[in-house]
Amino acid sequence: MKTRKLGTELAVGAIGLGCMGMSHAYGGQDEKDAIRTLHRAVELGVSFFDTAEVYGPFTNEVLVGKGLKPFRDRVAIATKFGFNIIQTDDGPKQVPGLNSRPEHIRAVAEASLKRLGIETIDLLYQHRVDPDVPIEETVGAMADLVREGKARALGLSEAGVATIRKAHAVHPIAAVQSEYSLWTRDPEGGVLDVCRELGIGFVPFSPLGRGFLAGAVRSAAELGEKDFRRGLPRFDEENIRRNLAVVARLEELAARKGKTAAQLALAWVLAQGDFIVPIPGSRKIANLEANVAATEISLSKSELTEIGSLVSPEQICGQRYAVAAMAQTNR
Repeated sequence: MKTRKLGTELAVGAIGLGCMGMSHAYGGQDEKDAIRTLHRAVELGVSFFDTAEVYGPFTNEVLVGKGLKPFRDRVAIATKFGFNIIQTDDGPKQVPGLNSRPEHIRAVAEASLKRLGIETIDLLYQHRVDPDVPIEETVGAMADLVREGKARALGLSEAGVATIRKAHAVHPIAAVQSEYSLWTRDPEGGVLDVCRELGIGFVPFSPLGRGFLAGAVRSAAELGEKDFRRGLPRFDEENIRRNLAVVARLEELAARKGKTAAQLALAWVLAQGDFIVPIPGSRKIANLEANVAATEISLSKSELTEIGSLVSPEQICGQRYAVAAMAQTNR
């Protein structure tokens, strides 16, 4: 697989793997199956893996660390901090609010290193911008971890343009992670431009619309009781019905080209810039293999325009998050 740069520190495969769904948000899966998928990803040339302390909480980091241990020298592992997690009688639990206080960042990083079983976090992200802590203080604390060898590179998730500039002035930011796909193009409002300007990599999560652009969801009834997509406006039953009509056009085009809708959607994202490394989440090896194959698809300007017009945010019903979660983005 061809490589792409995230800042100056990281060179990774053109497509990464989002690991959240293996143990969080979508119902999870058997550990052995998840580890087989991780191993197959490495075999296919995937070298960039994304997790976070809040996924579980904690369990996803343990899984990723265990699964990638045999390949530590061949992979880059990204993890994230920024939410509040407390210990309860039933185990760790996420509670409302954000937390990017310097002392908290250090504690989380130390804990993440132990759970992952590694000595250095390749890419440490702030998961959401904390409005109560100046970004300069947050990045200053993250930079201390780099100087101590506990982190290799730094990133931000769902940050706005002004925040990215302020952060980068304190310490080089290697990557900005945000939701980006055919049906979510918020970063085009300036974030992609500032990443190009400053030499920052861009990491789209949910580049397949949380499975919707891949045809994985046809009805809200198909989602498990604990599937967090049940709380997302776009996955309301009525919105699903309307949005399926939009995605059907992409599926028709893909069929004519002998590809899948997911492959065209990924190829479109990849074509938006060589500094972009999407991280689709794949729990099934067949889906993983199909996603990796999308890196070999070459699209002309006219094809990119056609695909981009078939599915666009203006045609989609429902916000990507509920109001409270949307308020934590683009800060």
